[in-house]
Formats: sequence, structure tokens, C-alpha cells
Amino acid sequence: MKIALGTVQFGVNYGISNKAGKTSQAEVGAILAAARSNGVSVIDTASLYGDSEAVLGQSLPAGSGFRIVTKTPQFSGQTLDGADAQQLEDTLRSSLAKLGAASVYGLLIHRADDLLPGGDLLVERLLRLKQAGLVSKVGVSVYSGRQIDLVLERFPMDLIQLPINVLDQRLLQSGHLQKLKNAGVEIHARSAFLQGLLLMELQEIPGYFDSVRGRLESYHRYIKEHGLTPLQAALGFVSGIPEIDQVVCGVNDARQLREICEAAQAKVDFREFADFATSDEAIVNPALWKFDKEKK
Repeated sequence: MKIALGTVQFGVNYGISNKAGKTSQAEVGAILAAARSNGVSVIDTASLYGDSEAVLGQSLPAGSGFRIVTKTPQFSGQTLDGADAQQLEDTLRSSLAKLGAASVYGLLIHRADDLLPGGDLLVERLLRLKQAGLVSKVGVSVYSGRQIDLVLERFPMDLIQLPINVLDQRLLQSGHLQKLKNAGVEIHARSAFLQGLLLMELQEIPGYFDSVRGRLESYHRYIKEHGLTPLQAALGFVSGIPEIDQVVCGVNDARQLREICEAAQAKVDFREFADFATSDEAIVNPALWKFDKEKK
């Protein structure tokens, strides 16, 4: 099963299509139970996801066997120093305490720009934590091919998380996924649904996306003609890419996770979706979206 459980919704309200708000503690328990029964083995969280780690720690059953990936804090200065490296370690130890875990599977630098330029002290501390057995794999969360190139040139990375979806195929088309695989890096994909945009009914999509509305209309016609639901198409595209090891999917309830796991079984040829891609960063990067996400 390539599906990994994203937990940002456990700690904060997230996603333009999310009308349910933050997930309740009781529902988190149900989600984790559904994850175990459906073969989901990886959980993705972060120290910056509100109280997501604490919620997980209160809900994870003993000996659950989940592989947890978490991320570093936000660093304050432009020039990183030993204090930042210590903050990284202190935050990991705090994360472990919240999670009730002796170690985690992965620890990622949350912002790739914290490594570029500089970051040597952060990576040195990551490797020390790995050597101490607190982390199995170290890596970074990236947004662009440029960041991947610069990181791989300078640092040994085991795991990289990156965005990819039907609209955002930049790292697939540029060959960066293959470059990472050639370097032996484990790849976790995020943003498969583009914060829910790819699952929304066309009439519900905000006017901000009018520049790609025609593209989205063509995409919806295509998947309907091929007997696919929006969920099957979005998931099938990403999980069908051979270089992708895990697809991080956030959910609001257990029903959604079961639906995702079922939809992930659909057979999709990812190569047939090339024409739906756009390189417009104002569309594919949610950090640049400019509209009232509360009103949608």
C-alpha cells in the first residue's frame, strides 16, 4: 500500500475543500484503526501542525508499528548557527515525547531553504540524531527541482517529500523523480489532491482558478469517459508513478481514509495525464493562492 496518512488536519484546519474543520480526538482513533486494517504503515506529521503530534501520541495504540515521519521547526534567523541546530534536536525530542515514541522513521527539514545556502550545522545534527538511533532516515521537504539539485549536490539525504499531482507534474517532466531514485532516495509525494481542488465539483471551484478552468473541465471529461472518479484519478496518477514510494493523504474521518485506500487500487496510466499539467506556480503552489479560503 503506497498510501501514507497525513495528519495536518489533526492539528489545524486545512484545505480549501475541508468543511469539517479540525478532526476530533475520537475520530483520530477511528482513522488510525482504519489505517491499520487497510495496510497503511506510514504516518506523516510535523511539529508545526498545531497539536497533531500530541493528538497522535494520545491515540496511537501500543505496538501499532506505524512508521512516523515528522519535521523540523521553523528557524528564525537568516544565518543558521549552533543554536538552530540545538533547536532542531530539542524539537525532535519534544516530538518524541508528544508521540510517546523512542524514535521516528523519518525527520525532514521542513523548509528546504533552511539548507540553501548553509544548513551544514542542521544536517550535521540530523546525522548525529540518526547515528544515535532517534531517527532512521533524514531528509527534506522540497518544492522545486532547483531545491532538489542544490540539496543533492551538498547533503546525503535518505528521504525527500515533494509535491506532485495532475496539475503539477513539473518534477516528473523534468526528470527529478528519476534523479532522486538514481541517488537511492525514498520519495514521499504530497499534494496529490492539491488541497482538495482536484476533488471539487467544477461549479464549486473558486474564480481564482479560472485560468485553468478549461484544463480542469477537460480533465473531468477525460476521467468520466474512462470510468474514473476524481478520487481514483488523482490518486491513481500519483501512485502509478514508479518512482513514488508513498502518497501522503490527509483525511478528516475514517470513512475518507477507507475510500482513499479503495480508490488507490484503480489502475491508471499516469502518462495519459501529461496534457493536464500546468507550470503556473500561482496555481500549483497553494502558498501563492490569493483568495479568501474561508469563504471559498
